[in-house]
Amino acid sequence: MKIQTSNLQYQYPASPLLSFPDLQVEAGKALLIRGESGCGKTTLLHLLAGLRQPTTGSVILGNNQIARLSAAQMDQFRGKHVGIVHQQSYFIQSLSILDNLLISPYVNNKHKVETIASQLNIKDLLSRYPHQLSMGQQQRASIARAIMNTPKILLADEPTSALDNKNCALVIETLLKEAIANEAALLIVTHDNRLQTEVSDYIDLATVLH
Repeated sequence: MKIQTSNLQYQYPASPLLSFPDLQVEAGKALLIRGESGCGKTTLLHLLAGLRQPTTGSVILGNNQIARLSAAQMDQFRGKHVGIVHQQSYFIQSLSILDNLLISPYVNNKHKVETIASQLNIKDLLSRYPHQLSMGQQQRASIARAIMNTPKILLADEPTSALDNKNCALVIETLLKEAIANEAALLIVTHDNRLQTEVSDYIDLATVLH
């Protein structure tokens, strides 16, 4: 499933209009959106995920122009087809990491959890609760949760910000493998220059917006 945007713009109240470049990310491919804090990276990711509605322009995921979907249809589409790695983990604090990974009704392969946890080096943490994990461990667990439902669209917001070089490499390798294996379009918004060595296609958002 691919990502396409056209003439995408968004404006917060009493703020300048943000105009984003047209994007196209094919199934099984990856794109980096680079830029410093405040340049609109997270806003763009939220527009692509249908969490915000654009002021103008369109977002097409696969064959779906998502603005035409009702809120309920968008929620269902997102649950089935979109994996999102947020900057904050948003785990349910009363559940173990394992239960947080399995809670989605769209997870259709519960055996996948061990494979993903091993790839991200968090298998020994599955019985712990979110507050017992470091920021880097929570970040890797968030990535595991995002790919548990084998999404066709993968959107990651600063997925390596709390990681050392070793775990940064594990994370980007896992995301790229998932994109290729599932023919998913992967879009990463980041200011982490380490990711350039793994993902050759990128857009510098600050340069485009100014």
